[in-house]
Amino acid sequence: MFFSPRLVRILSLKNSRCSQRFLCSSRYRLQGDSTSISPPSRDTPEFNIWALEKLPRQCPGCGAPSQIINKQGPGFYDLRRHAIRKYLGLTKSNSKRDYQDIVRIALQKSASLNLDPEAFGVPQTPHPVYDKEIVKCCRCRNLLNHRIGIPIQHPSIDSIRDTIDETSYKYNHIYHVIDAADFPMSVIPGLQSFLNIAPLRSKNRRAKTGKFYNNRITEISFVITRSDLLAPLKEQVDSMMPYLQLTLRDALGRSADGARLGNIHCVSVKRDWWTKELKENVWNRGGAGWMIGKLNVGKSKLFGSIFPKGRKFSVMDDENLSSPSAKSSLQNLEGNVDDNTNIEKDYKEENSEEVNEKVPDNIEQTPEKQISKNINLEDSEINDMSVETFDPDSLLPPAPPELNYPTMPIVSDLPGTTASPIRLIFGNGKGELIDLPGLKRGDLDSHVKPEYQSTLIMTSRVEPIQDSIKPGQSLLLGGFIRITPTNPDITILAYAFTSIESHLTSTLKAIGTQTETRDSAVLNIALPGTASKIASAGKFLLKWDVTKLRTGPVTARDAGRVSVEKLPYRVIATDILVEGCGWVELVAQVSKRNGDSIIKPLSLDSEDKDITQEVENQETGEVWPGVEVFTPHGKYISARRPMNAWSFISKKQGRVEARPRRPVAGHNKK
Repeated sequence: MFFSPRLVRILSLKNSRCSQRFLCSSRYRLQGDSTSISPPSRDTPEFNIWALEKLPRQCPGCGAPSQIINKQGPGFYDLRRHAIRKYLGLTKSNSKRDYQDIVRIALQKSASLNLDPEAFGVPQTPHPVYDKEIVKCCRCRNLLNHRIGIPIQHPSIDSIRDTIDETSYKYNHIYHVIDAADFPMSVIPGLQSFLNIAPLRSKNRRAKTGKFYNNRITEISFVITRSDLLAPLKEQVDSMMPYLQLTLRDALGRSADGARLGNIHCVSVKRDWWTKELKENVWNRGGAGWMIGKLNVGKSKLFGSIFPKGRKFSVMDDENLSSPSAKSSLQNLEGNVDDNTNIEKDYKEENSEEVNEKVPDNIEQTPEKQISKNINLEDSEINDMSVETFDPDSLLPPAPPELNYPTMPIVSDLPGTTASPIRLIFGNGKGELIDLPGLKRGDLDSHVKPEYQSTLIMTSRVEPIQDSIKPGQSLLLGGFIRITPTNPDITILAYAFTSIESHLTSTLKAIGTQTETRDSAVLNIALPGTASKIASAGKFLLKWDVTKLRTGPVTARDAGRVSVEKLPYRVIATDILVEGCGWVELVAQVSKRNGDSIIKPLSLDSEDKDITQEVENQETGEVWPGVEVFTPHGKYISARRPMNAWSFISKKQGRVEARPRRPVAGHNKK
């Protein structure tokens, strides 16, 4: 269970009667104007009640409910901080803008003098007033400035499902955020069945577009974040889309058999790759958009990039709305829901055989009250209309008032930064985007020294060197993850695309460094005592044929044009994934003369053939090339079909220089 509004009741004090009022009073906002009431004295209990009424209901950075009791908990506001006192209006600031406003008002009252405001250094028109930034809690401040904080307890998939069930939107869209650093390890298995998501559309052109569950339709999109870690150029990442679809299909299992998987987005917030297109999709869909993913996959950073800002009073045209959810949201805003719209007809016809209950004609009201798209209201009126009643038993907190440029969630590498769902409305209630807390991921950082925990997160693209793992050698990652070949006769090429340093050494020295039984100059970032927890994470075979990709001009159509079947060797590869840290690309070459038991299975289209885990051929004694990985508790490791990311580095073109000038020394002798 994550830090939901339901847990606020636990924080109430038993001995103080006023302390129980502190938590309640901040949740139920007064509809009257509280700015005219002078603040109570700092030493009185009424001051805390007054301050909680002025503070936001939840921290905009982490989503935790506001409180002033637990200093170590999320959502705590220290009323002695200058930024909070300034937000409450207890400290006055003599800014240049205030001086200009005073001069401008004085000149307007003395209009008969015909004085020019610019002569006094004051512009004719006042500066535009932007939305006031909402102050963040002390935990968010420490995370941003000092990278210090206590992670919250991670929610379960059942808590996420119960939270989504509390929404009143009819059309919902799930954005399944996946990390590119260890793709597809961060895919949540069985997410569709848990959340009653509409089945993935098949390749059949007559496939239905959606399915209702409990008078609600929920669709899904897969968003691969931090795609700049895969390749240096956007065009190179775009060329990987067939590979990403194929790998994601393998990770989803039988639920993705025959599916189109056209709902995959590969974005990079750092490089601004495809974020604008995804933002327009969020705007056109409307309804409720839910950001779901595991820890440290980039949900909050992506949230701030794709949220439609500055569109509070945008005019919505029916012709520009391409999705049923957007059109339904527009009809919901105007209050004129037509029972005979084409969208409703399509969905009812497609789902008439599958849905037992009839879809109601009335679309449920959105959490915020309806605001017409063609009128402008005062901020105070909009705030009053947007305030919801706080329900202490609800997992979904109330939506805050809509702002053109709201405060975005904070971005931190601390696992469990988001404490509670963060809801932000856009487009006058056209829809909202919800950032949910991350699901639990591997706890590899619990085995690493605190000063090196930040290095476990892959933040920038790595250009590795080529390591040749010869027989009797092993590859160390961070000094505590060991990759050892299982075949004693084959040399394996390794390319470590990881955020932690790699080191090639003999197997005996690698075991001594990993188990802390040998003094070594190799840095071991593991905590003392981790050596006793080292176990085998499994044996992974190099079972994918990459001969055509690695041979270059030998098999190219415009060069050698040699068939792969005629080559005297085969090149096989696999990618070893380290959770959150990156991957290691392993490549080996097998001779046709000595590897008949390996070449024969590869000749049967090894891209689709699943090689069994038979490490040794009983007849010939040949061992299939593979590696064995040793990690703490034997976890945090997986394998996938090779991405061949090294090809983007090896194909770098050198600098093209102009042809040098001919020497003119002998030209003068002619």
